[in-house]
Amino acid sequence: MHEKHNHVLTIIDFITTQHNTTFVKLSGYDASFGKAFEGEVKFVGGRPFGDLIHPERSSLSPECRDFVRDRLLNRYSAGEFN
Repeated sequence: MHEKHNHVLTIIDFITTQHNTTFVKLSGYDASFGKAFEGEVKFVGGRPFGDLIHPERSSLSPECRDFVRDRLLNRYSAGEFN
């Protein structure tokens, strides 16, 4: 029986510019690939952008990419990056 590992997301820091763009620096663990990662995602108009969560440019597994995107959207919507 395999031990179940979970994806991990840690917010390191964030800053919102005068142009209402929020940059979020993050790190985490991709349980599907068994490797740590770090990167940055920016929110423009409430939507996240960045290579880390881009379907064609991300180095993360599809499952981890979705996990990171969903967690960031939830935290953004909850006002955690204000």
